[in-house]
Amino acid sequence: MITKQSSIGIIGLGVLGGSYAQALSAAGYRSILGVDIDPNSIAWAKQQGWITEGTADSAAVQNCDLVICCLYPEVFVNWVRDNRKYFKKGMLLSDVTGVKRAVIDRVQELLDETVEFIACHPMAGRESKGIHYADANRFKNANFIIVPTASNSADAVETMRALAQDMGFKRISCLSAEEHDRMISYLSQLTHVIAVALMNADDNTHLAEFTGDSFRDLTRIARINEDMWPELFVLNKDYLIQDMDVFIAELQEFKELIAAEDIEGMRQKLIQSTARRAQFDKEA
Repeated sequence: MITKQSSIGIIGLGVLGGSYAQALSAAGYRSILGVDIDPNSIAWAKQQGWITEGTADSAAVQNCDLVICCLYPEVFVNWVRDNRKYFKKGMLLSDVTGVKRAVIDRVQELLDETVEFIACHPMAGRESKGIHYADANRFKNANFIIVPTASNSADAVETMRALAQDMGFKRISCLSAEEHDRMISYLSQLTHVIAVALMNADDNTHLAEFTGDSFRDLTRIARINEDMWPELFVLNKDYLIQDMDVFIAELQEFKELIAAEDIEGMRQKLIQSTARRAQFDKEA
């Protein structure tokens, strides 16, 4: 079990990695290693008091009890392949990647029985990039998903649950890799595709002086990380394309109601969406 005295390594001090370091430091974890290729990110994390040690050399993880990789999926898998020789016996490995089926099996195949990988996904992303946008407050009342497999121990699951609670997450759930990717396709990836499409459907440079909250709220996530999201879309494309087809069909149906001036049909659509949103707000 990981304790406040355990040594924790965070690989990648970007927005999420920096937020992890800040949250764990504030929660009283005494030994936090930050690994990043950018010396400025390390310097910033040290200056803020979020890490006790910082380096660009991944060999430093040899003394860590827990390593959390805050990297893009393919970079994460490659990092494990290149640095597994440094993992000490009994080390726990975790991640923050937004897709799981394309990651879990590949990582587990790289590890021997002395190192356990427990996949996780903090549902607290932001549009900005870089450690200067790190903010542990994003974890307050946010959701945290643990994605265990048959290879995981109960201790590993409880360790990540306790860690998430210490960082301020409100609702902590366990899902299979399939359940996670199915859910994330609709709730996150599809919504980002819609926001990007809405923003690109018109040259919006002239709209800022006219827009209200509706356009602003719908397109907030269109300010997007162009390096990470295409990778996530492709790695989950089977579920995402299915959801896009369903959405396109729903949009087409609404278009036909408008063309036919079917007021009652549109009313029923609005009544249904209002009811579903009310239920969503009640459960959130």
